[in-house]
Amino acid sequence: MSCSKPIEPIELTEAEFRKISQLIYEQCGIYLNESKKELIKARLGKRLREGEFKSFRDYYDYILKDESGMELIRFLDSIATNFTFFFREPRHFEYLRFEFIPDMITRKRKSNRNRKIRLWSAGCSSGEEAYSIVITLLEAIDNPLVWDIKIIATDLSTRALKIAKSGIYPFEKVRDLDSIILRKYFLKGTKKWENCVRVKDQLKSYIRFQRLNLMERFPFSESFDCIFCRNVMIYFDKKHQTELVNRFYECLNSGGLLIVGHSESLSGISHPFKYLRPSIYKKLE
Repeated sequence: MSCSKPIEPIELTEAEFRKISQLIYEQCGIYLNESKKELIKARLGKRLREGEFKSFRDYYDYILKDESGMELIRFLDSIATNFTFFFREPRHFEYLRFEFIPDMITRKRKSNRNRKIRLWSAGCSSGEEAYSIVITLLEAIDNPLVWDIKIIATDLSTRALKIAKSGIYPFEKVRDLDSIILRKYFLKGTKKWENCVRVKDQLKSYIRFQRLNLMERFPFSESFDCIFCRNVMIYFDKKHQTELVNRFYECLNSGGLLIVGHSESLSGISHPFKYLRPSIYKKLE
């Protein structure tokens, strides 16, 4: 009788960690200190085994030599954190529904020209935030069909975006949603999907999911009424936070909002936004 030999974990040296963390910083602005060494080792370990790399240095060199850029995307996918759920940090959606959206609709009606509503979920992960935004809009607007509504939802992770585009989630993800909202916007799975729900096509039609590295040039031709960038900038240093926040400002319409995570703040960052309340900032009109 033979026993399979246990797989020995590949060690991550200090020099390798510095090279890998520097590559992450250069590519997407995420700063990883020494405390993240074991996290990097764990997240990249599977890829090393799949590719039969003998060391992290071998894998690092392979990324740099891959002219297609696909391995870099795969590498960044492994690093990205994709934890979210529907209506996370609910006060943001309450403010959107009961204060910002009614005011925005009033302003747009007065102009008699602007029927466009544009929001951006920057760092949308697996899509729950983007779908929550659309539900909030549809519930807040009396006649949404007369408006040109579009949500742009971007993320660094192709893996997370694949889930977002499918719109299929475990039932646990929506268990706490209001039953009326659940019936209105989700379909219950059957047979092998009985423990899942799927977002209705009506909801999907308002959203365009696409991959975007926030450190790269924004590819948008239109400006936004509101940008959600929550629990993303905590991974950036002050330099990249400052650059990103000011680029967001340029992408917003007058009176537009930037909403960040409750654990985040723009304090210590030079920016032109007006503070409204914790984690909510406005572009002056």
